[in-house]
Amino acid sequence: MLISVTDHRLSNICAKSAQWGADTELEACVNWLDREGWSGESRHLRAARRPKPPSLNSIALQMLGTIERDAHYIPEITDTIRRALEALDD
Repeated sequence: MLISVTDHRLSNICAKSAQWGADTELEACVNWLDREGWSGESRHLRAARRPKPPSLNSIALQMLGTIERDAHYIPEITDTIRRALEALDD
């Protein structure tokens, strides 16, 4: 069991190190772009390299779309669910 825990810790340290390196490189690139007057491109770079995961709301709307397409529910039910989800903030 000690080997398993040690392997897990080592794997975790390696993953955190790789993430730190990638974050550091990204920030250096973004800073360079900002200094060179390409601030709009730096925002696009950061968004492309560190995309936000989809919100629970958007996932639920996708699933609702599948239900509407593949299942046989009363439209009033799915319409109510859709309107409620769309009214929520992401």
